[in-house]
Amino acid sequence: MDYKNMDYKIHSGCDRGLSCKGCGRQDKQLNTYDWLADVPGNAESTDLVEVQFKNTRKGYYHNVNGLDLHKGDIVAVEANPGHDIGVVTLTGQLVKLQIKKANLKGPDEIRRVYRLAKPVDLEKYEEAKAREHKTMIESRQIAKGLGLQMKIGDVEFQGDGNKAIFYYIADERVDFRQLIKDLAAAFHVRIEMKQIGARQEAGRIGGTGPCGRELCCATWMKNFSSVSTNAARFQDISLNPQKLAGMCAKLKCCLNYEVDGYIEASKKLPSKEIQLQTMDNEYFLFKTDILAGMCTYSTDKNLAANLETITAERARAIIEMNKKGEKPLSLLEDDKARVMEGPKDLLAGGDISRFDKAKKKKNKNNRNKNKGPRNSGQQPAENNNAQPAEKNVQQPAENTQQAQPNNNQHRNNRRNNYKKNVQR
Repeated sequence: MDYKNMDYKIHSGCDRGLSCKGCGRQDKQLNTYDWLADVPGNAESTDLVEVQFKNTRKGYYHNVNGLDLHKGDIVAVEANPGHDIGVVTLTGQLVKLQIKKANLKGPDEIRRVYRLAKPVDLEKYEEAKAREHKTMIESRQIAKGLGLQMKIGDVEFQGDGNKAIFYYIADERVDFRQLIKDLAAAFHVRIEMKQIGARQEAGRIGGTGPCGRELCCATWMKNFSSVSTNAARFQDISLNPQKLAGMCAKLKCCLNYEVDGYIEASKKLPSKEIQLQTMDNEYFLFKTDILAGMCTYSTDKNLAANLETITAERARAIIEMNKKGEKPLSLLEDDKARVMEGPKDLLAGGDISRFDKAKKKKNKNNRNKNKGPRNSGQQPAENNNAQPAEKNVQQPAENTQQAQPNNNQHRNNRRNNYKKNVQR
């Protein structure tokens, strides 16, 4: 078979190498991968479609007109009042599963898809979106003038521009009846206030996390589960609030991703309260590597002394031996006694006088440096320096010779005075 003449088609929009239709990303947020996109008859199995709007808002609609909709199509859907513009993100059987996950209250919440968006609809949509940032700034000033303890984080206009949703954050209950009147008078649209949390706000604004990737809440997460510090404890992560907090100043959602795996792996490790007894010593659990299944034991309960690292299987085997009253020779796998290392001489083979030599060299260099500036600007030291040198050498000798008789005479006088006092 001639492979050189064959043509290969590579889909650039598919990162996983499966279905090109199922991997498109709209606005890079809340994308749902359609695993059944290539299955024949998948799109015709149901008239339900999933439509995404700005950032974290999604909706589910009936395709009552039988439109040929695919992922990425821009459609006009039913709204109250008027219509809204969104992007189709999912079709087929997976939409039913997404509806169950969204916990919709009843079939009345599932509205209709009107048509594919026309150029006139897109123009109104762009005009409405262009007003959002300015409206958010003005609405914050109005809320501040009323003295309300709230923060308006985002504003979303409906596709036809007849309605605006104001997303706000507040720690306590807020009476915003007067605020709605002022906003309606200022912007001449229908006002809807929607309270969100810090996680939802981060998802709507978006950003990059400490891991270098886009925020999970802004890309694929729709439902937020509670995160506690126990997830960090199970994974043996330092309880540092600055490192555990995400962009929303709450605990990172990714702490829950691997906690189940760590819990299962930690069940295979021995308890910290159990001590291992061997013929040579008694060991306490110092630290563990949960995923690797390795345990490090110390002979001191509070300090790292004589550390030995063994597998969890070996630790459990020693625990079973201790229950039977038996003690192995050591913690080693081959049950050999650990070789005790004697004290080490850190100065063995070293020259103790190596520091003295360095000092002598330094002193010589200092003397040469000191002589340089003294002799500079003077005449040659052949005649001038010779005589003072002899005087300097002879004077101390004379002084020492004169000092000796003076000291002996003083001692003799003290003895004679002592004898006279004793005789008296």
